[in-house]
Amino acid sequence: MPTLSPNTMAIVKSTAPFIEKQGLAITTAMYARLFENAEIAAMFDRAAGDSGEQPRRLAAAILAYAKNIDKFANLASAVQRMVARHVETGVKAEHYPYVADALLPAIRDVLGADVATDEVLAAWGEAYWVLADMLIEAERLEYETGIAA
Repeated sequence: MPTLSPNTMAIVKSTAPFIEKQGLAITTAMYARLFENAEIAAMFDRAAGDSGEQPRRLAAAILAYAKNIDKFANLASAVQRMVARHVETGVKAEHYPYVADALLPAIRDVLGADVATDEVLAAWGEAYWVLADMLIEAERLEYETGIAA
C-alpha cells in the first residue's frame, strides 16, 4: 500500500478541479516534452498520440488519481490496465524518470506558477513516484512471471 503524507494527499486532491479543466492541455504539453526524446517517442503509438486518444486517457487517469489519492483501492483496476499496457509496450523502470521530467513542468506550464507552486509540484512529484513505484514493481513481476500482480 502506498504511503503518502496527509498533506501531500490534500494538496494533490485540491488540484483535481484544475486537472479536470486543464488535464488534456497538461498531458498534451507533457507528451510534446516527452517526445523530444526519439527513443521514448518510438515506444508510443503515434497515431493514438496524434489523435489525442493517449493524452485524453492519461488526463483521465491523472484526474482519477487526484480524486482518489486517499482511496487507492478505487484505482486498482485502472492500475492493472496500465500495468498490462506498459508490459505490452515494453515500458521499463528506467522510463519513469522521463515521464516525471515531462509531466511536472507541463503541470506548471499549463496551470501557471500561481496554482502549480513549488509545494504543489513537490506533492505531485511525491505522488507520481509512489504510483510509479507501484507500477514498476507490478510490471517487474509481470515481466518475470507473466502474471500481473
